[in-house]
Amino acid sequence: MTTIRLRNAAAVALTLAAVLGATGTAAADTGSTPSSTPSSTPSTSATGTAKTADGARRLCRRVPNIDARIDRALARLSGPASERGSIARLQRRVDNAKARNETAVETFLNDRLTFRKSLVPMLNQRSTDLDSVRSWCDAQGYRSAGTK
Repeated sequence: MTTIRLRNAAAVALTLAAVLGATGTAAADTGSTPSSTPSSTPSTSATGTAKTADGARRLCRRVPNIDARIDRALARLSGPASERGSIARLQRRVDNAKARNETAVETFLNDRLTFRKSLVPMLNQRSTDLDSVRSWCDAQGYRSAGTK
């Protein structure tokens, strides 16, 4: 029983020595090389240009996808009564619930209809805002594929 404890203690001691030895070597390596660039300079990408910290380039690349998503949502909302998610379809469901005298269902669907109708001006405003973002991206020289 004591030999097992002795072996376990030796294994723990060797592991601890290896970890502490590696940590000491890593600390010595980081301290011995001087920093070649001051910390106040912006980081650069592989092409040598300064990165934007606020994600403007990424937003400019996403503008066409965002625009397409807004256009799809507006098309769905203004679609015919046969299209799922359209205002006309939900209006038809509200009218059917009212005709069947289902007041609870009518109230629930009418609240959804009110919200869905409020989406149209909001999405139109977002589309307008996105157009100004697109023109800003073009002025900055960031890549914005698919200009409107």
